[in-house]
Amino acid sequence: MANLIVVCGPQAVGKMTVAESLRDKLKYNMMMNHDSIEMSDKIFGFGTPAQREFNSIFREKAFDLAVKHNVDLIFTYVCAFEVQEEREYLLNLEKMFKSNGGEFYFVELSADLETRLERNETPHRMERKPSKRDVVWSKSNLLKDAQNHRLNSEDGEILFKNHMKIDNTNLSPDEVADMVIEGFELVANEKEEKEYRFGV
Repeated sequence: MANLIVVCGPQAVGKMTVAESLRDKLKYNMMMNHDSIEMSDKIFGFGTPAQREFNSIFREKAFDLAVKHNVDLIFTYVCAFEVQEEREYLLNLEKMFKSNGGEFYFVELSADLETRLERNETPHRMERKPSKRDVVWSKSNLLKDAQNHRLNSEDGEILFKNHMKIDNTNLSPDEVADMVIEGFELVANEKEEKEYRFGV
């Protein structure tokens, strides 16, 4: 049985650093949304039909293998909540893991725009996400999506049985991770470091 933790929220809200903290505390494996994005961009170019298809296949196969081999996984995701297809994508992930005996946990982060713009240029973000090193483009994309999409759910809107909303504007990644672990009563795996963060 494999569990899936989805850490969701707008660009530069802190999904990656929270997911990394959860990974290290729980000894779960981790797939950032940018793992598939950066790889597919590198091979097929930015925003091309082949890139989009490969990006989708990459993630789909990772989820399939996590379920098949009972690998607890953390996944970061940006959702445009006004787009039904994106909501259904998350609901299908919940169904996939729960129907195979695992659990699905949804962690939704939010932070004010000023904080997100500051986090958009942190050295760790630049290191882990090469596509964000074009800071002018990255900032423009962040502001455009903030204007054009609803990147957090509405107040009182709960989509999943295990749905936790956290404003992490003034919280460290470790503080958020501890809130998630305590709130969902999660228990760490017994794994060697190389099994869940090899080469990281």
